[in-house]
Amino acid sequence: MKRSLNRRTLLRGMLAGSAVAVGLPTLELFLNGNGDALASGGGFPQRFGWWFWGNGVHGDLWVPEGTGEQWKLSPELLPLESVKDDITVVSGLKVYTPNEVPHGTGPAGILTGGRLGVAGGDFDNSTFGAASLDQLIANEIGSATRYRSIEVAVQRSNDSLSFTGPGQSNPPEYSPKALFSRIFGAGFVAPGEDPIIDPKLALRRSVLDAVGEDAKQLKKQLGASDRQRIDQHFASVRTLERQIAKLEEDPPNLASCQRPEAPLDDYPDIEGRPQLSEVSRVMSDLLALAMACDLTRVFSFQFSRPVSNLLFPGASAGHHQLTHDELGDQPQVQAIVRQIVSEFAYFVEALRKIPEGDETLLDHSVTLGFTDCSFGKSHAVDEYPLLLAGSACGALRRGYHYRSPAAENASKLGFTLLRTMGVATTEFGSDEGYVTEGLDDIEA
Repeated sequence: MKRSLNRRTLLRGMLAGSAVAVGLPTLELFLNGNGDALASGGGFPQRFGWWFWGNGVHGDLWVPEGTGEQWKLSPELLPLESVKDDITVVSGLKVYTPNEVPHGTGPAGILTGGRLGVAGGDFDNSTFGAASLDQLIANEIGSATRYRSIEVAVQRSNDSLSFTGPGQSNPPEYSPKALFSRIFGAGFVAPGEDPIIDPKLALRRSVLDAVGEDAKQLKKQLGASDRQRIDQHFASVRTLERQIAKLEEDPPNLASCQRPEAPLDDYPDIEGRPQLSEVSRVMSDLLALAMACDLTRVFSFQFSRPVSNLLFPGASAGHHQLTHDELGDQPQVQAIVRQIVSEFAYFVEALRKIPEGDETLLDHSVTLGFTDCSFGKSHAVDEYPLLLAGSACGALRRGYHYRSPAAENASKLGFTLLRTMGVATTEFGSDEGYVTEGLDDIEA
């Protein structure tokens, strides 16, 4: 029998002899027409994440001289000098999907191997058409930790490049204080501390199972968009239940796990310029310790958003504006790229400083560094600038420059990273980005 639905509708079931209920998210039918596990590496797990910045690079000054193990840092990569032996540079790849949306086509191609998304039957340049790499990998390894994945940003923006599916973005946390409170505040248990057991948690953990049959019947009455909203809502509840379950467990026996000092309450702009380096480094340290404590194994780090017009130290105008207006070799843009690469290097060093057995957190992870295009002025998506830091427990080369011999499909890198992280797949991407093989040369 078809039920009457409204915003007060609850999914009901029985759990331990008691009635339980789960509320519904906001569905389209409620609105008006306006739409008002452990891997190799001595028992330490693999970790994966990406580190992104907007507005590209200056191609002629990015690509290193020499290939293989015999390569030299280019002018824009010089800030990587201290971590060069832990970096693999991948150059010469191309995103083959049509470059219809400047600053959007590239990230979609790198993270999904496909085009920007379709929502409600119409093209939507604000979403991906599939789950992003980080979330595909989180599907494989994210359930082992309290946080399936952690998304952070330096630029203050809710825009995200992490998607669990079309229209299902994961907004980043851009407040260091809020990130600290979320990860290391109430509920955090350091090694040696006794976990806090709440007798009500056992009931809350399995509430979705109790209302499962009611939910199944409800979805038969909904359209495609509302079914998607229900699935996303349930996924959020599942995530909460998984976090609750982790609170009951003993903390991992990880020697480097510790509760960090709390960051400042705020990092206000100074004379109109955001404190990018200060915020980036606090976020780097917090994220590194979150992984050291095995609170998460998947992350995304968004230094700046696509088309970012942040005012950098020493710059006469916003970043995006300079990529189009500065003449010649664009010395201010070059300086900005070097500042960004310096922050990437700091993040890599933060991972390398954390010992894990005879190795480090960096040895047991891989971070994909990328941007939204190659040359910012032209929005090109060939000669894509790509970096890899770490070896994912020895699976990937380091201290290496892989130069594609024939503008290979950039999706090959995504395929390789999926397989490296244990995702059993025979393909990656769609349309022009579809591939069934990776980049064998970067594998160890």
